[in-house]
Amino acid sequence: MNSFRHRHISVLGLPALVLLITAAGCSSADGSASTAVPSPAATVAGMCRNLDKVLPAKVDGAHREDPSPASALTAGWGDSAIILRCGVTRPPKMVDPNVANGHDADAVPGGVEGVDWLMEKQDAGAYRFTTANRKAYVEVAVAAGHDSSGALIDLASAIKKTIPERKTY
Repeated sequence: MNSFRHRHISVLGLPALVLLITAAGCSSADGSASTAVPSPAATVAGMCRNLDKVLPAKVDGAHREDPSPASALTAGWGDSAIILRCGVTRPPKMVDPNVANGHDADAVPGGVEGVDWLMEKQDAGAYRFTTANRKAYVEVAVAAGHDSSGALIDLASAIKKTIPERKTY
């Protein structure tokens, strides 16, 4: 995969690296995909609106094509092949904001470009990634035929600029 850049990815564990570089998922061919809009608290919604303003026009080479209904809390690229939702609730497989459930083979923690992610394998080979260690949870669904590592690399800068880290000790 040409967009995979080894020197920019730090992943916790070999299984995470293997799964992260695997393209995965499925997309809507008609471009009319509907995406559930999250309902976060006002502070998180503000961070999400700021994120929407700085999201890249292209992710993994795909142009931005937002899903319906239109919302600053959701974004899409490549005819719904990559969907971002900001302000989602913490995934059940995330034990706490820092650690994925190590007993679940489908939940793998890892980091890309300074953003920590929980990775969950979905049906039909799709993957869902959710930020960890941030003051808002951002979910990115990546469809089959798209480089999940490329998508996460492309989104990392915007997330780091607008969704502050959550410090835990």
